[in-house]
Amino acid sequence: MELPALTIIQGGGTVKREESDRNLMYDESNLSNYKMVRKDDFIVHLRSFEGGLEKSLLDGIISPAYHTFHSDVADSRFYYPYFRSHEFIKHKLVPHIYGIRDGRSIDIAGMKTIEIPYTLIEEQRKIGDYLESLDHLITLHQRKYNKLLNVKKSMLEKMFPKNGSNIPEIRFKGFTDPWEQRKLGDIADIVGGGTPSTSNEEYWDGEIDWYAPAEITNQIYVDSSERRITEQGFNNSSTKMLPVGTVLFTSRAGIGKMAILRKESCTNQGFQSIVPHKNVLDSYFIFSRSEELKRYGETVGAGSTFVEVSGKQMCAMELMMPQTIDEQRKIGSYFSRLDHLITLHQRELEKLQNIKKSMLEKMFV
Repeated sequence: MELPALTIIQGGGTVKREESDRNLMYDESNLSNYKMVRKDDFIVHLRSFEGGLEKSLLDGIISPAYHTFHSDVADSRFYYPYFRSHEFIKHKLVPHIYGIRDGRSIDIAGMKTIEIPYTLIEEQRKIGDYLESLDHLITLHQRKYNKLLNVKKSMLEKMFPKNGSNIPEIRFKGFTDPWEQRKLGDIADIVGGGTPSTSNEEYWDGEIDWYAPAEITNQIYVDSSERRITEQGFNNSSTKMLPVGTVLFTSRAGIGKMAILRKESCTNQGFQSIVPHKNVLDSYFIFSRSEELKRYGETVGAGSTFVEVSGKQMCAMELMMPQTIDEQRKIGSYFSRLDHLITLHQRELEKLQNIKKSMLEKMFV
């Protein structure tokens, strides 16, 4: 049976050359000097030492630029994570590298002298089975997570009117009126912040939450800041108290990071926070439009030292809006539930990845 010519995809094993999305030039009529590689053999590219070691996923032939390792007393599922680890690459493999920059190569003779952890093949297989089942679970959760992200992306495109339209592609039952264009400043107050004097100790370590832009990352709700100020600090600065339901919006140092307040708080001057008018704007509805708000802020923002969007500019932003708060709440509630599901799968995925990382750290000591 004729074996396929293979190539390494870093971090993804081996694939048939004709199935690779890279433009690989090779002479199909002259493969006589190619090497045979079996499924589960290890392959290393002599000129790609950092992460250049991969496991073959199928039988085939490879370029003489690769070197192969095969063993009947080693389970590849056991050793592959080790060969890809920082410990192996930096502390075991690097001493056998010569050359500079892109011209660096591996001394194969030296590489063969590297001492690696070893246990009986039976134990390797049991550990390999465990790691394989863990990888399977990680893959399943990754797929579910990616699917939910795609659902959200699709629904964001369909539940808000496209440019030039005033009717979304998908609507909840009972809503038929066209949307209308409103300025953000007509449906919400845009509130900046301030910082009490950092040299006055009486202004700090109080009971009032006080946020800085760096604290706003991927969370949806926030209810506890890293630093707090005293009532005296609050009264002696330009910061403002923001009610529950305020949508924090970073206006500098990375425009457009957003989170919803679960507790009365204030911010420094790196925010132009959105305080929805009661029964006019739904907090989660406007939070769901974070990408739209971010693009606007980055487009109109200005500054010589750093780009910043002002409160006046935020007030002038025009948005297509449903004519009723009820439709906003329906949309906000839908995306709230969807974000909750995404967060659950993300946490489960991170938990499994941390379990695997911890296991690998404890296995190879």
